[in-house]
Amino acid sequence: MGSLAQGRPLSAPQGGIIDPRTASQMIRELKSGKSNNTGEVTLATAATTTAVTDSNVGVNTVILLMPKTANAAGAVATTYVSSQGDQTFTLTHANNAQADRTFGYVAIG
Repeated sequence: MGSLAQGRPLSAPQGGIIDPRTASQMIRELKSGKSNNTGEVTLATAATTTAVTDSNVGVNTVILLMPKTANAAGAVATTYVSSQGDQTFTLTHANNAQADRTFGYVAIG
């Protein structure tokens, strides 16, 4: 099993049983801000939608966006999650040629 600190999320083994040591490590890492529910997306150019695939996303997941570039900050007012499903969500946004509209995101729930 990996460590969140090493960039690999901890996960339950087959059967869903986690030993106490692993559970303790998972809790410590969560308390220090490490989790596997974040990602990054750059909006598609010359398009009005961008599809994102993420195994942590479901129908009821809350997706929070954070602009990481100046052009992404300028796109905040016209960028929103227009649909989501099992392991995917779609962002709708303005159509332009800017290739650096990059957002970080958190998928909760």
